[in-house]
Amino acid sequence: MSAPYRRVSPPDRGPARVVTRPRRARPPARPAEPAGPHPVELAGLLHELTARLLSADTLTQALERLAAFGARALPGVVRCSVVLIGEGVPLTHAGHGGPGTAVDRIQYAAGTIGPGLESARTRALVTVPDLALDARWPELAEAARAEGVHAMAAIPLDLPRAEVGALSLYFDTVDASGADRLLTAMALANQAEVLFDGLRRREAQSSGATVDRAIGVIIAQRGCGVQEAYDVLRDTAQRLGLDRHAVADRLIAAVARNA
Repeated sequence: MSAPYRRVSPPDRGPARVVTRPRRARPPARPAEPAGPHPVELAGLLHELTARLLSADTLTQALERLAAFGARALPGVVRCSVVLIGEGVPLTHAGHGGPGTAVDRIQYAAGTIGPGLESARTRALVTVPDLALDARWPELAEAARAEGVHAMAAIPLDLPRAEVGALSLYFDTVDASGADRLLTAMALANQAEVLFDGLRRREAQSSGATVDRAIGVIIAQRGCGVQEAYDVLRDTAQRLGLDRHAVADRLIAAVARNA
């Protein structure tokens, strides 16, 4: 007969060892980017911008108000500037905020360099994360460094009446133009485009009425016909180096003073 089966206990190996694997170091978390405005807040910004621009007397005043509004309403922006470029006429520029004034002066005086002009001419968004390191516009680096401006973003403006432009934002830290800020700025720029076109049409209608009044004054003063009155207004404008609308404004103002 075979021997009875006996359970044999395993040899005592001592207390069990716990093996732990070293944890991989996690990369440092990026600082949270400021959240974009709530839709209700964005609607409020667009409403306020519309009211401010529509109450402007001239397009130039509207540009100044847009620059001031952008500098105040967009977080992290130390300066906002606006430029419009028309065919055959000097560019129109307005800005608000101290830092970046020299940068604006350099690029718009030359009329050939800078993110704002690049955005206007290409009709594309232009971002500059670090002005000091950007090789595209080395002429701006020194002025930007002196003023404490480190980043820029330029958003195109497109007006139907043969004008292009840009809304430029200046930041005092690098990599500051986050997606939320850009989306808000683009919404403001798009709204401004529509309002500027309306202001342009309003100015054109007003200028046309002023010219008609001036023609009437010339006819009354000279006893001439309509065509001759237009010729007088045109010749006077050429002699003074002004457009006929400016001459008409002066003539109407002179008549009002002498009335």
